Parts: sequence; structure tokens; C-alpha cells
Amino acid sequence: GVFNFAQGAMVFFAALTFVGLQQDYGINFWVAFVLALGAMILLGLATEKFVLRPLVNQPQITLFMATIGLTFVLEGLSQLLWGAQPHGLDLGIPDEPMTWLMDTTGINVSQFDVFAAVVAGLLVAVLAVFFQTTRIGRALRAVADDHQAALAVGIPLRQIWAIVWAVAGFVALVAGLMWGARNGVQFALTFIALKALPVLILGGFE
Repeated sequence: GVFNFAQGAMVFFAALTFVGLQQDYGINFWVAFVLALGAMILLGLATEKFVLRPLVNQPQITLFMATIGLTFVLEGLSQLLWGAQPHGLDLGIPDEPMTWLMDTTGINVSQFDVFAAVVAGLLVAVLAVFFQTTRIGRALRAVADDHQAALAVGIPLRQIWAIVWAVAGFVALVAGLMWGARNGVQFALTFIALKALPVLILGGFE
């Protein structure tokens, strides 16, 4: 029941780390992806240990404020490590209309947009299967529903929160690559995740 205001900053941090590894150190795509993913997992574990663990059983407003504070930390850390200038990101997917679709229907649909939609769909499907069918996924849902009850039946809250933030880091990295390739890796990526807030409010988010 807590909206993570730091998710946008995590997207920015993940994308900037990936681009920094590629451009500053000449690392190839997949090695940079693995290293950036490792950095996001470590970030998630550190967030659980130093930010969330001291706030167990505190009011939700405290967790809200903690994620806002984490946003400022990540924004500053990202630019301290990799600089504040915008970076271009090329995933090798052309941002051009699909010729056959344009010729047959007159509709312009970018190849990159289709690629990004497929990646997003696969990510949602994988997360849905993970949450619905795996033991860890069910434990994550139990903690989200009522962490006190989850603790009562023996679910390790600290480990679950660490997994949650590691998964959030992975999602942030994928989202950062997609948005960074479209709009460039820049500070504006921080605000992307917050675009979902009005939808959550209208949908009855508590």
C-alpha cells in the first residue's frame, strides 16, 4: 500500500549506470547489462537494510517520506558517479515506421515502439507468473497484504523486502533502457514512474 516515489530515480540511476559503463569503460552491451543489474540489486539490498529495516511497523506516511528521501539520494548519487550531461543510448532497434504496415494501411507505427511494447508485455507476463505461481511470489503478496500476519506465519520480512527491491531494480533497468533509447538518458527519466500516480489514485490506491 505504499507508492514508491523513488522508482523514477531508480530508472534514471539504472540507465545512467548502464550508459556510463558502456561509454566510459567501453564495456559491451550484455556485460554492461549484467553489471548494471548487479548494481541495482545491491542498491535494493542496501535500501532494505538502511532505509526500510529501521521503519518496520512504522506508519505508512513514514515509508512514503522515506521513498521521497531516497529519490534525492539516488539523483545526487547518479550525477556524482556519471555526470549530469544527457547521454544517447542506442539499442540497435531503428526508430522508423514499419514499411509494410505503412504501405498497406497508411498507419505509421515505429519499429522501436513495437519492440518496447513486446518487452513490456513480456515483463508483465513474467512478473504475473512469478507472483501467482512461485512460493516467493506468494510470499511477496502476503507481505503486501498484511506484513504483520506474514511475520506471524513465518515469512521472513527482511528477505522479502530485499527481493522486492531487487525486482524493482531489474524493472527500473529495463524501463531505463527503453525510455533512455527513446528520449536519451537524462534527469527527466526521474519523473517517468510518477506519471502512474494519477492512475493509482483514480483506481482506488490506498
